Amino acid sequence: MPKSDEAKSILATLNMPVSQQSDICCYTLLAMGSLTEQSEWASAKNDWIRIHDIMNFIDDAYGMRYAENSRETFRKQAIHHFRNAAIIEDNGKATNSPNYRYRLTNEFLMLLKKYGSDTWSEMIEDFSANHPSLIEIYASKKKMAKMPVQINGIELSLSVGGHNHLQKMILEEFAPRFAPFSECIYVGDTAKKDLHKDTEKLQRLGFSITLHDKMPDVVLYREDKNWLYFIEAVTSVGPLDTKRIMEIEAMTKNVSSGKIFVTSFLDFKTFKKFSESLAWETEVWIADMPEHMIHLNGDRFIGPR
Repeated sequence: MPKSDEAKSILATLNMPVSQQSDICCYTLLAMGSLTEQSEWASAKNDWIRIHDIMNFIDDAYGMRYAENSRETFRKQAIHHFRNAAIIEDNGKATNSPNYRYRLTNEFLMLLKKYGSDTWSEMIEDFSANHPSLIEIYASKKKMAKMPVQINGIELSLSVGGHNHLQKMILEEFAPRFAPFSECIYVGDTAKKDLHKDTEKLQRLGFSITLHDKMPDVVLYREDKNWLYFIEAVTSVGPLDTKRIMEIEAMTKNVSSGKIFVTSFLDFKTFKKFSESLAWETEVWIADMPEHMIHLNGDRFIGPR
């Protein structure tokens, strides 16, 4: 088996995320252990090394040449994550210092030297017992950063971010004001596409959804009026323009409920950025001004108040 495949097996055994089992990560691990294709794992070293030296080693030992401007890629894809997983350490110098170096931790070096030996499984158990896997570390961070949100009386969690913050406001600020008595039958999440999806109700209402269909960010249903609210949460892309309306209409061609199309924004500045592309016969809700709506509906609402 090629050394890079063995390196990938080691990273997989340590439960590293799939993106940290890439070629760059595998070759970085080998370079930091000074391991060529012919080397025995027991000969691994942990000399201090720069990213520039890692790239040169990979070129010399494996014929894989990376451009000098790839150093940031190595840092972001491999070095940063290896350090979080206790695989490597730095020498404590300032990051902009020419003397800044990395090396395998002594503990990981001892583990690496035993790859393929009779004691490998035991060494892995000991290492894993003292160091949570990177997947566990990152999952814990994501869990801590979640935003709680009530959906039909059930508490779920949205990942942190501007887009999901806006979705949270749609459910907690828009719905009670402009869609009273409605229930959420669909809401996505930037980390999980279908955070909440009432498949049974969607089908009963006549939705025909394929894997290629992109649902609006939030779909509310008000049963007493038989109204559906299709709401897009816009922070950087994706307002309800004419093309998007046609896509939703095609997706819901068998739906007989009244359809209301709403584009939501966090603030007026973002609304102005997209105002010229918004479709007529739609609504706009701005979270900074939650008591008000903008109606792009011609003479339907004109008249004295």
